[in-house]
Amino acid sequence: MANTPCPPSRTPSTHWVPLAGQAEPLAVAREQVRILLADVASCVDDAVLIASELVGNAVRHTAGGPDCLAIEIDADQVVVTVHDAGDDHGDVRVPAPSERDPLAESGRGLWLVEMLTRRWYVENTATGKAVVAVLPRREPVVSRAAGS
Repeated sequence: MANTPCPPSRTPSTHWVPLAGQAEPLAVAREQVRILLADVASCVDDAVLIASELVGNAVRHTAGGPDCLAIEIDADQVVVTVHDAGDDHGDVRVPAPSERDPLAESGRGLWLVEMLTRRWYVENTATGKAVVAVLPRREPVVSRAAGS
């Protein structure tokens, strides 16, 4: 299935970033999240990391890679959504502790997403799936001071 263009915005505060056909979709996603949230949300670094993990998963686990990234900003939250044409929505999950290899070089992305968000979920779309991550706009979910 070919990548499709980004759908129209749901609200004026939704920003769509086309990723289909980009040579470096990870770099594009990181840069756009940082630009869009720089002066409006304190969760910029968390949102950049989450977008990076979700786009990276789409690059690694779907044939066509990510179609687009959406960043929705409202009064108290930021929603980061990555769309792709994959039909593997049932496989998008955080591995159980017994399934994790502590020495593995990958496999921690969705765990990070889970730790940094209020919630995250997968939606079926007409052309594949969307992985949605909801972050608080002002306060980080995980205190940076606790582990530093």
